[in-house]
Amino acid sequence: MSPLADDPARFVDDALDGFVDLYADQVRRVPGGVVRAVPAPASQVAVVVGGGSGHYPAFCGLVGPGYAHGAVVGNVFTSPSTADAVSVGAAAAGDAGVLLLTGNYAGDVMNFTLARDELRARGIPAEFLVVTDDVASAPADEAHRRRGIAGDHVVFKVAGAAAAEGLSFDDVVAAARHANDRTRTLGVAFDGCTLPGADAPLFTVPEGTVGLGVGIHGEPGIGEVPACTASELALILVDRLLTERPADAGPRVGVVLNGLGRTKHEELFVLWRAVRPLLDAAGLQAVQPDVGELVTSLDMSGCSLTLVWLDDDLERWWCAPAHTPAYRRGQVGGVADAPRSDDVGTRAESSTPGSVGSATSGASSSDASAPGGAARVVDATDASEASGVVAALGAVRTVLTDLETELGRLDAVAGDGDHGRGMLRGAGAAADAAAAAADAGHGAVASLREAGRAWADRAGGTSGVLWGAGIGAVAHALAARPVADPSTRTAAAVRAGVAAVVALGGAQPGDKTMVDAAEPFAAALEQAAAAGEPLGAAWDAALDAARTAAQETAALRPRLGRARPLAERSVGTPDPGAVSFAAIVAAVRSTVVPEEKETP
Repeated sequence: MSPLADDPARFVDDALDGFVDLYADQVRRVPGGVVRAVPAPASQVAVVVGGGSGHYPAFCGLVGPGYAHGAVVGNVFTSPSTADAVSVGAAAAGDAGVLLLTGNYAGDVMNFTLARDELRARGIPAEFLVVTDDVASAPADEAHRRRGIAGDHVVFKVAGAAAAEGLSFDDVVAAARHANDRTRTLGVAFDGCTLPGADAPLFTVPEGTVGLGVGIHGEPGIGEVPACTASELALILVDRLLTERPADAGPRVGVVLNGLGRTKHEELFVLWRAVRPLLDAAGLQAVQPDVGELVTSLDMSGCSLTLVWLDDDLERWWCAPAHTPAYRRGQVGGVADAPRSDDVGTRAESSTPGSVGSATSGASSSDASAPGGAARVVDATDASEASGVVAALGAVRTVLTDLETELGRLDAVAGDGDHGRGMLRGAGAAADAAAAAADAGHGAVASLREAGRAWADRAGGTSGVLWGAGIGAVAHALAARPVADPSTRTAAAVRAGVAAVVALGGAQPGDKTMVDAAEPFAAALEQAAAAGEPLGAAWDAALDAARTAAQETAALRPRLGRARPLAERSVGTPDPGAVSFAAIVAAVRSTVVPEEKETP
């Protein structure tokens, strides 16, 4: 990317500030993202889209009449947090409920599922669906595992149009699901993309080749094909998509020829010139094709082709008018929808980041032990012990600062390269939150709870929500066992944290995730504690097990997450989540383990 950034860590916030200033007549900022400046009628189902940044116009550029009602904005290539999704969803929702839509990525799935549940708990009808259009990321009989890429545009557009028609909540959900079922995409890359502030791309395409099956988070393709002409590339794209034509499909298709960030419109026009006759030859009629940048990947040089097989309803919604900062189709009556009569700021003000305790830490959102609660329950640990929590998280921040680049390198082998930056962002927020709680006189358990919530809220992504849940579960377990000996109590708390991560993320040992290091650590700690080992010896044995297991993940093939489609490429490289877990438990050893006197 060009060096147009003041601070790479603030790139998304700075970009969003500029975007909202430019389009203040169309969007307004709320915690976690943007909503329409002029809300839709309260009787209209709200469609809220979202995901990591780096994909403009997706997601914030697609907010407006006939399209989305709000967009949740995460950091670059990183899922927004649960709190962010709740905030935007509540701000956008009227009386008819809210449909949350994202691509099919682990962090988005976890955070938006929790957000859906929190919105329902607040009395707002809510549903969450994922887009699964990427034919390269899983076979047809495992379509539910496919990524969402440029097909996001189709599903989002259909849902927004169905909502604008005044359809019921269930019917809008059904429309989005139907659009997803009939949408297929294949992407290619000519060159990789580069994160803001980075001095090298996340991946490169070998000279003389084209990367086939690329994702939109910097994921490399599933393979390479020889460099080819526009006509040859058109044949590759069209032929692959036609193999998945639905059995009951008619001849009419919506088409998206999408640039990934650095492919110019003139090049896309040349490619479209080659695509169109291939569609004609297959007996397909292209209906209002979109050619341009709709779902990008920072500065990636590449493109994708999307086909959605239309029926009467899908065609009507695909062709319906829309007016957003980055996308226009037809003429929307009065440009903006009529405002609703209720106070549009009420829900936004009640939905600030950090308010979703039940989603990120396992504690109730009304948990009075948190700082600022109306009433405070007795902390199971003395307030002086909070200094140990603050010191531990400070040590974590330090070690992750040192490892940020290396963790990003490991993650870029088969993922999007943001693990180091995301972990550091989460750890920094957790350390600050714990320090604030301790300064306010709260004990270790409350400080740890606040740290978990802050980690999930600020880091976003898969690792953010998992670490938030794990830390919250550790805090809950520590509060429940105030009298056990240190080894047994600590082992039980660690086990609770690992169990929370497994329950939320669904990973098991062997899937090549942080669980591959966390499970041996918890098991070794339990075994040493049961044998009567003092905490220091028990922790050291568990740390050895975690370090060994983290390195052994190099031999594994990932079975979950973004790295799964690139399993072979991942072999030989340890999992960054497992490596960061081992580094973190090593960093906190001196603050978790009290000094133990030697036995004479």
